Parts: sequence; structure tokens; C-alpha cells
Amino acid sequence: MIRKTMLSLGRHMSSMARGTTQVRRLLHGGYVRIHPSVQEALVEGRPVVALESTIITHGMAYPLNLSMAREVEEIVRTNGAVPATVGILRGQIHVGLTDEELEFLASSKNAVKVSRRDFPFVLSQGLSGGTTVSGTMIAAHKAGIPVFVSGGIGGVHRDGENTLDVSADLTELGRTPVAVVAAGAKSILDIGRTLEYLETQGVCVAAFGESREFPAFFSRQSGFQAPYHVRDEEEAAKLIDSALGLGLGSGVLIAVPCPQERAAQGQAIEEAIQQALSQARSKGITGKEVTPFLLQKLVELTDGKSLDSNLALIQNNARVGSCIAVALSKLQKARRERNLPRPGDMTAPQPGGGQTNAGRVRRTFGGVGRNLADCLSRLGQTPLLLSAVGKDEHLESVLHYCHHMDVSSILQLEGKSTATYCAVITSAGELSVGLGDMDIHHQITEHYVSQFKESLCQAPLVCMDGNVPLSTIQYVCQLAREHQLAVYYEPTDENKASKPFLSDSWKALTYISPNLQELRAINRTLGNPLPAELPSRLEDVVQAAVALACPLLAHLHCVVVTLGAHGVLLCGKSLGGSISLYPGAHEQTAAARLCAAHYPAIPIGREEIVNVSGAGDSLMAGILAGMLAKHDTDTCVRMGLLAASLSLRSYEPISPEISTSSVSQEQVQSRSWPEVKVWNMD
Repeated sequence: MIRKTMLSLGRHMSSMARGTTQVRRLLHGGYVRIHPSVQEALVEGRPVVALESTIITHGMAYPLNLSMAREVEEIVRTNGAVPATVGILRGQIHVGLTDEELEFLASSKNAVKVSRRDFPFVLSQGLSGGTTVSGTMIAAHKAGIPVFVSGGIGGVHRDGENTLDVSADLTELGRTPVAVVAAGAKSILDIGRTLEYLETQGVCVAAFGESREFPAFFSRQSGFQAPYHVRDEEEAAKLIDSALGLGLGSGVLIAVPCPQERAAQGQAIEEAIQQALSQARSKGITGKEVTPFLLQKLVELTDGKSLDSNLALIQNNARVGSCIAVALSKLQKARRERNLPRPGDMTAPQPGGGQTNAGRVRRTFGGVGRNLADCLSRLGQTPLLLSAVGKDEHLESVLHYCHHMDVSSILQLEGKSTATYCAVITSAGELSVGLGDMDIHHQITEHYVSQFKESLCQAPLVCMDGNVPLSTIQYVCQLAREHQLAVYYEPTDENKASKPFLSDSWKALTYISPNLQELRAINRTLGNPLPAELPSRLEDVVQAAVALACPLLAHLHCVVVTLGAHGVLLCGKSLGGSISLYPGAHEQTAAARLCAAHYPAIPIGREEIVNVSGAGDSLMAGILAGMLAKHDTDTCVRMGLLAASLSLRSYEPISPEISTSSVSQEQVQSRSWPEVKVWNMD
């Protein structure tokens, strides 16, 4: 990867943190399984669209229902979002389904229609079913998905003033903050009373497009006006963002009319509805069985025209809903970036304003996994780098620069772009702004990595970073659990740090190296107590880091907390004053206790620092190289500090000055080092 692109595997805020915590809690509640692609998108703040499944289980016959579900998911992907079809399989809520699971629901003869009231019974009995608008909203909200696409919502049934037959969709919209994109209310319902009921529930309803006409599912006209009107996905996204930001606790309904070219004639549909209703009454059909019966009858009575309209509106809703989700994601991302703190030491004008800003431009080669492999190679190790690059204009220069490393197993992909990263670095060497094109990281798949299973199982250490897809991380963790492998995880950044911690995968890790922000994000995901704010004074920083690292040591062997200019805090089991870096060394020793040891950084003048981006990777590579050479803990950590100090003085993320002579046991022994302070964590 250029500037930012091991064994190694290739390298927003408040709303994303809440979403990550929700994902984690759902996963560990036992009732919910979130598909890895959905988990990863939520953690990274990418747009996700929830999809209902009663249309699969009760709305259409097999196999048309299956082809429809596949097509809708593909429409969501094509428009830049991640589909998350919600369904119940054998007593477990699934947010995001595999193709096999879609087919299971589509072909099931005994699927239950699941709304809010049905969840306890269906889950307790281990049943399978499709989720209604109400049921899908609940699952989407708990997973942190703000946009949900449906065909149409339920409502007040005709003659509802006598039967009190009101869909749970309406009350759910009044108490669950999810935006529902649908073709209005089904035309078999009482549209006027449905809109009145939504007003009573405090639901913001807006028609989408050029007209304020509230659509009636099959028909573009219902004879009623929506209270509000949004012209496009950007306006819809702003409306949803405002509703979520206010914290009202109620949902939003975006009513999208069926495409004009395939809309059924309102009068013909109305006549068929009246006939179908009459048949339903004569057969004694009531409750949640009414809608499936009426929809099927309409197909028969309209010679399939209502089904054509049904398919058209669902596909159109998927397109509109995914575009809204993408616009909402961009809006939220822009706000997070505006709220990022500015570096306090910046005195030069900030880039922007449309003008050209003076500076120096350099092309370097980096990336967390590549950096680790690079530094370890310079320190006499022979790591195998598993990553992916595009067959593009960068390929030759990347391979040439990495000639001293084993890059024989890197994927070289046609039609893909090598990961690139543009960083604006201040005069103090700090990152000011970063822009990355990292899509190729998704090619570091479980299938690709599994081809090196034998090498992984024989490696003394497996390293991976947070840029690796979640499913690949979980595969490596499962392999580590089965084969007792030592695994080091580099969290990469605050948004990606929590990936292994979304499930029990993290318990198979051996080492992690978060900074304080990443450590807080991990604990937030696990639902652990957090400090009100992160401190800056060294003593307070150490105290906060110890408190946040302690719960992780129930399963991890060692937590290496990187503290920037303050150095590094090593947390783990200690016997005789030294914290063990080697698993198993103190596991069975009753006298071993949890301790934290602080190693101050090597003093460097501000004028000497030109780039901080590779210092943390150099630190960890130095520590790991010392471990692989079986050195004692102090030597390992100080080798890391030596490597970091060299990279801070280099424009390259990994200093070319790093070698077996500049970073070695002999160099450590030749220097005087400040005292290591040790705290008891028990």
C-alpha cells in the first residue's frame, strides 16, 4: 500500500461508538446473530439498510420470494450500502442472512409472522419466522441500523373503528427511532385513519419525490396528503438525522410512490380490494392472517398486475432507501470530522479555503501490517506478509520498495486499486488530515488466508491488524483457539479497534497494543465502565490505562498500552518484578500477580521529530523481535523504544536506519535507561 497499504495480515465517533456497543451487547445476549459483513460495516460507520422478511415468508410464493429477496439485497449493494435482512431462524434473531438462510426462510412451510408481541414465544420455542415492520424495526434499532426498507407498512384496517384492528407497525413507529422507507400504507387499509394514528403517535411522515400525495402501496394516489415532503435522498437524510439527533424516541416514515411506469390503476385495485375484503369476512379471516390473504387474492383478481406493482415498488424502495442510507452516512461522517479536535500546536494556516497551500510532498510506503513486516525483516526476522495490492501503477514500486521482505504470497488483483493514503503532516510531525482509499482490504478474505493454514499453525507468532475484514479476524482467532497459537492484534485506530471484541473471538488473542483512545473504545464495546474523560497528566494516564486494561487480562496474556511521548505501559502477569511476555511462563504460578510497568520514551527534541505515523508500529516490531529472540522483558521493550525513536526521525514510517546493529540487545545494554515504575493491578 502506498503511504498507508503480517505471519501478518494487511491495516464517527460518538454515534459509531454507540453502534459498536449495541452490536456487542446484542451478540452476547444469546438471542441475536449479526452477520460479519453487517458487523463490520456498523463498526466502520458504513451505511447499512435493514430489510424485513415477512414479505419472504408470507408475501410471495416460493421461489419468486427468494429471487425477489436476492434482487433486493443486490440493489442495496449496488447503491453503496450493506443489506441486513432480518429473520428468525430456530429461535435466534439474525440481522443479515446468508444465501442459504434466505433460502431456508423462503422455502419454509411453518414460518411464523413475528411482530413485537411474538418475539418471546418464538425465541423460547426455537421457531423460525419472518419479521414484520414492527419486528424488523426492533432488531434494526438494537443493532444500531437507522434505515429500514420495507414494501409498505401496516395500518388501521378498514372498519377499524369497530374492530380496533390496528397494526403494531404504527405503535412501533411511535416508540422506536428507525427511519422506515416504504410505499406508504397498504391500499387494503384505511389510509386516512392510518395517517391520523401516526400523527397521534408522534411519527414524522414525509412523502418522497415531486408530490406530497401519500402513496397507497400499489397505487401512487391515495387521496390523502402527507404532512411533509422531501424531494430527494439528501433532504430525506437531513430529516432523519434531525429526528435521531433530537432523541425523540420515535421513528420516521418516508413514503415512496411506486414507479409511474408500473403503477397499478387505483380504481381497479380498489374494486379488487373490496372484493377480497368481502371474501375475507365471509371466511372469518381476522388478525394477522388478513394481510397475506388479501395480498394473494389481489394477485388473483388483478391477473398478476398487483404482484408486478408489488415487485416494482419493493425494488424502487430498496434503491431509494439505500441512497438515503448512504446520504445519511455521509452527513454523519462529515459532522464527526467537523467535531474532531484540532492539533493544539498548529500555528500555520489550515489547508482549505480553495487555495493552494505551500508544503512538501513525499511518497512513502506504509500500512500497519506492512510496517510490522518491514521492521521485523530489518531486525533479522522473516515474516510472511499476507495482504493485497492492485495490478495498477503502484504495484511495481511497492514490490521494489519491499524487496527485503517476503511478499511472495501477497494477492495481486486485476481491476483493484492498491490501498493509498494521503496524509497532511504538521511541522511537528503530527497527522492533521488523512484521506484513504482502502477498499482492497476487503480482499484479505477468510478463503485467501485459509490457504496458508499450515504456515499459520507453525508460526511462532501471528500478527494481524484492524484493517482485516471481521470474518477473517474471527477465522484467525478460531484457528488460534484450536491450535493454541500466539496472536498479536494491532487495533489500527479507534473505529477498528473493537472488531475482535464484537464476539468472544478476542479471548483467543495473546497480545494487543492499543493507545488510550483505542483501549477506551474496546472497553466501551465490552460494556465495561469508562472514565468520564481521558486525562493528560502522566500519573492520571497510567491510572486510567491500568483500569481499562485490567478486565482484558482475564483472557489476554499482555496488554501493551502505547502512550506516545509518555512511552509505553506493559500490563500483564508479573513474578519477581518483571512482567512476562511469554504465554505459559507464569500461568500455573500462584505467586504471579497482575502488574503494570511504565517504560518512559527515549527523549527526542521536537525539532527532530518529522513523522509519528510509523513510530507505534516500530515500537511493537522491536518488542516482537526481542520476544522472538527470547530476550528478557526489559530488553524487548527497550528494543521497541529504540526502533520507535529512529522512525520518529525518519520521513519513512519505518526508518531505513533500523537494523540488527542499531536495535539490538547490545545497543540496549550500552545505554542508560530511566527507572521502570511498576504498579500492582490486583
